[in-house]
Amino acid sequence: MNECTAPNASKQAQIIEAAVAEFQEKGFAAASMDRISAQAEVSKRTLYKYFESKENLFRSIVLELSNRFAAVRDIRYEKGRDIRKQLTDLAWAEGRILMLPEVMAMARMVISETLRNPDLAAAAQGKLDKTAIFIEMLRDAAEDGQLRIENPEQAGQEFIGLIKSRAFWPMVFSGNVLTEVEMTATIDSSVEMILSRYGV
Repeated sequence: MNECTAPNASKQAQIIEAAVAEFQEKGFAAASMDRISAQAEVSKRTLYKYFESKENLFRSIVLELSNRFAAVRDIRYEKGRDIRKQLTDLAWAEGRILMLPEVMAMARMVISETLRNPDLAAAAQGKLDKTAIFIEMLRDAAEDGQLRIENPEQAGQEFIGLIKSRAFWPMVFSGNVLTEVEMTATIDSSVEMILSRYGV
């Protein structure tokens, strides 16, 4: 894409895509802003206009990844509505994002780098962990009498863990994503297990 005609949003997207590849291949310490600008087909001046440092670029990738999960943050328990449908909607809000190859590429990069750099890991963890949303849903459902849960924190971790055990962690290592059919089976199974354990 010609740099002079690319919209600002496109330039930023090009840079982030190039940075994900560079960080994943070289690691944060060895990553080169020169190579990122070349891969993104933007000048170094443009690169530094948007991202003043590698640290800033990494944080922007974490923020972009977090923003992709905005649909999960927006889901709240609806009093009296069928709990199976609500749990399924919440699981799909997470699952749809995990089916996007670019999201998984960002996730693999962030995970690999946070293993090398505890400081980066601490900063990324708070932005990317959506377990609290699952906990809140299950706590509210229990208070409404639709579930029987003594420890919502544990139940929330179990629910999101069931999804990620099939839809996230194996994909991090394989580089693939689940198909629609595979994700449907994963979500249906995860919801069924939660209802079997905590249903009234």
